[in-house]
Amino acid sequence: MKKPTVILADDHTLVLEGFRRLLETQYELLAAVGDGQALLQAAAQHRPEIVILDISMPVMNGIEAARALQSQFPSMKLVFVTMHADPAYIRAAFQAGASGYVLKQSMGNELSQALQTVLQGQTYVTPLIAKDVVDGMRHGNARPLAELTARQREVLQLIVDGLSTKDIALRLNISHRTVEFHKAQLMQQLDLHSTVELIKFALTHGLARLT
Repeated sequence: MKKPTVILADDHTLVLEGFRRLLETQYELLAAVGDGQALLQAAAQHRPEIVILDISMPVMNGIEAARALQSQFPSMKLVFVTMHADPAYIRAAFQAGASGYVLKQSMGNELSQALQTVLQGQTYVTPLIAKDVVDGMRHGNARPLAELTARQREVLQLIVDGLSTKDIALRLNISHRTVEFHKAQLMQQLDLHSTVELIKFALTHGLARLT
């Protein structure tokens, strides 16, 4: 019987090796990459049935990569294996096209079950956090990470880069007032109250990176 094909994406070599040991007998491992951009290239080249990816990766984070993969290859199954248990991450992952979500601490016990579940067309969320996810979404506590617009993400990255409102306006060829509007919208949507909080949140959640 033909083995299902898989690509792995994680920026930690030891984690990738752990994936290999867990999967090599039941799955055909086509590639292992360390960042989101390399993942897009490998997926386009190999067209795997399943992509296993982390959220926090350099160059392009896993949420952004998943969104791009879902757009280009909608039948590809995306399974996040990550340390992030916050409902905000989980909501963002599924909005970006995920079929499964597993915590790294339990991947040894759950990864095989998660992959079998998503191959059957179902959704898998680790039992360790499934209740918290449901409760968080029911009460509206999950921050809408995946709902940010492309322009908001551009503005956010430039804020992290340390540019002033005036410089951001010049860079993006928009008005000073429009920059302030986007910044205010970001802070409202993410429930943040200062530029420092906004920068910290962006870096912690992989929405922007230090350049």
